[in-house]
Amino acid sequence: MKWIKPLLLIVACSSFLLAQKIDPETGLKVDKGLTEVKQNCTVCHSAAFIIEGKGTRQEWKETIVWMQKTQGLWDLDPKTEDLILTYLAKNYPQVATSLRRPLLEHSKLPK
Repeated sequence: MKWIKPLLLIVACSSFLLAQKIDPETGLKVDKGLTEVKQNCTVCHSAAFIIEGKGTRQEWKETIVWMQKTQGLWDLDPKTEDLILTYLAKNYPQVATSLRRPLLEHSKLPK
């Protein structure tokens, strides 16, 4: 029984160390690509759309294309687009337990 307290302390400390840092300005996860997301995404809409959005890399790509065609999003250079897509797919992926319905196919989005 003496080992329970040290074990609980180790578990508590490790979970604290593994916790993802959150950007205080946007609430987004701090990771490579955050700067590009802030410069190209949250200048037009709330970060809440990203946090709640959840998608695969392809779904995020389709969302960007839709925003470029219908919402006035500018063209992104390939490096910036890759950083943004990698950031979004890694930090805000579609998960099996997500309550969000699957994204509409690009052809079914409003024009």
